[in-house]
Amino acid sequence: MRVLLRRPSVWIGALLIIIGGVSLACGGATKPRDRVHVLTWDGIVNPVMERYFDRGIDTAERSQARAVVLRLDTPGGLDSSMRDIIQRINASEVPVIVFVSPSGGRAASAGTFITMAGHVAAMAPSTAIGAATPINAGGGDIEGDLGRKVKNDAVAYIRAIAERRGRNADWAEQAVREAAAVNETEAVALDVVDFVATGLDDLLTKADGREVEVATAAGGVRKVTLRTAGAEVVENGTNLFEQVLYRIADPDVAFLLLTLGSLALLSEIVHPTFFAGVLGVIALILAWFALGSLPTNWAGVALIFFGFVLLLAEVFVTGFGVLGIGGVVALILGGLILFSGSDAPSFQVSRWLVFALAAAVGAFLLLFLGTLVRLRRLPAHTGRESLLGAKGTVRTRLDPRGVVQVVGERWDATAEDPPIEEDAAVIVTATEGLRLVVKRDPASIKLLPAAPTSADDVTPAASTTPGSET
Repeated sequence: MRVLLRRPSVWIGALLIIIGGVSLACGGATKPRDRVHVLTWDGIVNPVMERYFDRGIDTAERSQARAVVLRLDTPGGLDSSMRDIIQRINASEVPVIVFVSPSGGRAASAGTFITMAGHVAAMAPSTAIGAATPINAGGGDIEGDLGRKVKNDAVAYIRAIAERRGRNADWAEQAVREAAAVNETEAVALDVVDFVATGLDDLLTKADGREVEVATAAGGVRKVTLRTAGAEVVENGTNLFEQVLYRIADPDVAFLLLTLGSLALLSEIVHPTFFAGVLGVIALILAWFALGSLPTNWAGVALIFFGFVLLLAEVFVTGFGVLGIGGVVALILGGLILFSGSDAPSFQVSRWLVFALAAAVGAFLLLFLGTLVRLRRLPAHTGRESLLGAKGTVRTRLDPRGVVQVVGERWDATAEDPPIEEDAAVIVTATEGLRLVVKRDPASIKLLPAAPTSADDVTPAASTTPGSET
C-alpha cells in the first residue's frame, strides 16, 4: 500500500478524479426553455447564497426562462453579500420574483433589502419582514459617528431600492432606523410587497400580467409582461459543492480546519506518515473554500500560518520554548482577528474555541519539547556507527565472509574468528565501508563440562619416596 501511494501516477489520477467531480458539481446547466426557475434559500445571507443566486440567474438567462422565483427565509446576514445579490437582481435579464416563504418564515435585516429589490415581491401567510437596523459584531447598536454613518448609508440604500420598485420608501426607512417589522397583511397594506400568495401556484397566478423592467445585454432596460400563470416550473436547488461549502462556511469550522490542517502538516514534516499529510492537505483545501465564502481578514490567516512556522522552527532550532510560545500567541491573535472585518456576530470565531485550541496546542508543545530535550541530550550516533555492539544472526556461513542479519537488515560481513556456522549469534565489532566485522557472541558459546574429580577415577602416581625400591 505504501509503495502504491508513493507512485506519482496514483496521486495524479486521484487529483484528476477530484477535479472532475468538483467541476461537475460546480458547473452550470442549461434547463428547458420558457419555464419558471425556482431557487430556494433557507439560511443566512452569505457568499454561498450569493454564489447560488448568481448561478441560478445565469442558468435562467441561458435558458430564456419566463421568470426566476426566489423562495426566501432568512434572519439576515452580510451586508456585502446582500448588496451583490441586489446588484445581480438589477442586472438580470429575467424578472425576479422574491417570495418570503414558507409559512412561518421571515425576511429580516438583509432579507428585507433583497425582498424589496425583487421585480415582484410577495409573502406567504404568517410571515414577517423588517427589522433591518445595522448592528455591530456583538449584536448591539453601533454608537457614535460610526453608527450614524452606517445607518444613514443603509437608509439611503433601502430608499433607493424602494423608489426604484415603486414601494413604500418611508416604511423602508423606518425598518432601518427604528427596526420596524410587519406581517404579510400589513406589508401589503403599507405597499411594502405586492401581494400575499398561499403557495407557488398562487404566486405565479397573481404575478401573471404584471409589467416590470429588466436589464438588457447592452446595459439598458426593457419592459416585459410576466406570463407565469400555468407555466412549467423547474426547481434549481443548491448543488453538492454549495451544500458542502455552506456547511463549512462557518467561522468556527473554518478556524478548526485551518489550524488542525496546519498541525497535521507540521506533524507530517516532523514524522512522515503520509496519512497525516493527506488529512492536512484536505483540511487546508476545505478551509480555503470556507475562508473564500466568509468576510476573512487575511492578516489573521497570515498570523495563524506564522504561528505554525514558529512551532515548526521550535522543533529544529534550540529556542528553549521561546519560538513555541510565540507560535501559540500568534495562533491566538490570528483566531481573534480572523473575521474581524464583519459586523455580524454570526461571523465571529468563538473566543472559547480560540483559547481552548491554543491551550491544547501549547500543552502538546510542552510535552513534545520535553521529549525533544531529552533526545537532544543523548549521544549522537549516525550511520553505521550505531551498529557497533549490535547483535545479529549469521545467515550464510562466515569463512571468513558471508551474510549476517543485524537490526532487521542483511549485511555482508567478515568474521574475526572464522568459521562461524549459519544461525550462530554474533556481535558487530567494526565496520569496513559497507561491510561489517563480527565475532561470535560470547553469551551464546556453550562451555565444556568440567573434568571428573572422583577418587576412583584418579590413577595413583608412582612413589618417589627416597629409599624405596622399584
